[in-house]
Amino acid sequence: MQTRKLGYTDLHVSVVGLGAWAMGGSGWKFSWGAQDDEDSIRTIHRALELGVNWIDTAAVYGLGHSEEVVGCALKELGSRRRPIIATKCGRRWDETGTPYANLHPDSIRAEIDDSLRRLGVDVIDLYQMHWPQPEEMIEDAWGVMADGVKAGKIRYIGVCNYNVAQMKRLQPIHPIASLQPPYSMLVRGVEDELLGFCAANDIGVVCYSPMQKGILTDKFTREWVERLPKDDHRAQFDERFKEPQLSKNLELVEMLKPIAHRSGHTVAQLAIAWVLRRPEVTSAIVGARKPSQIEETVAAGDWNLSPEEIAQIEQLLAGR
Repeated sequence: MQTRKLGYTDLHVSVVGLGAWAMGGSGWKFSWGAQDDEDSIRTIHRALELGVNWIDTAAVYGLGHSEEVVGCALKELGSRRRPIIATKCGRRWDETGTPYANLHPDSIRAEIDDSLRRLGVDVIDLYQMHWPQPEEMIEDAWGVMADGVKAGKIRYIGVCNYNVAQMKRLQPIHPIASLQPPYSMLVRGVEDELLGFCAANDIGVVCYSPMQKGILTDKFTREWVERLPKDDHRAQFDERFKEPQLSKNLELVEMLKPIAHRSGHTVAQLAIAWVLRRPEVTSAIVGARKPSQIEETVAAGDWNLSPEEIAQIEQLLAGR
């Protein structure tokens, strides 16, 4: 597995990182449906065996449960094989399991300690502000996160879902180690300004949803979408899984299959390799719920797309 240096830090992360959103299980608004904890732990261990060296989670995933599952997996590994751990703050939840934004300094201080406890670690390698909401409090929250670095509870701090103007407000307070934006063939806004800004300021870029929540995979069919559990947020809230976008996305996947299959790869691997084609991108975060899924996607970490393959994909995307 290739690795790339994360911004100005001394962390070298695998170009494929394991995302633990779905490992939070069901019972909250943005669930991916029911998930077996033992499957999650086996998936984490298998990912590490295959060369993945970092895991991305968040306090809000499963209302704390994702962090707990990651903590259980780490405990079984022992300290010698501990991967790089990234988690996030700024999203709390009410008694109904509905997340809400909270960047109050006291809340962030509590979140840091809660995440350390759930993960069972003494220090968090990368602590990220999940969303810039409420925007008027991002500097206050960032200052508390910087205090966490000084206190030895956090190694580096980063942001998710931020724009350039918002990052410029934080840089004078404490250097930003990383940005985590969405990036896929279907969501390309990061290319406009963010990638260039991050490269110029030595900020790592770790992209989420390179497979667009399962759309950019061989398994993506109309029947598969219809079988999604009712508590899977994709079936409830994501317009890309509904008409008219559904038919357009199905058509794109069919056109991507020959490009991927020609070299013995899958559409999922193609989608990840496409994100990694950009040198400004440090790593692509891929979700997995069972070992077989991560076994498929890690292969993208060693696939460098040819100029011809990139041009073919660009031609397909230009027609959308």
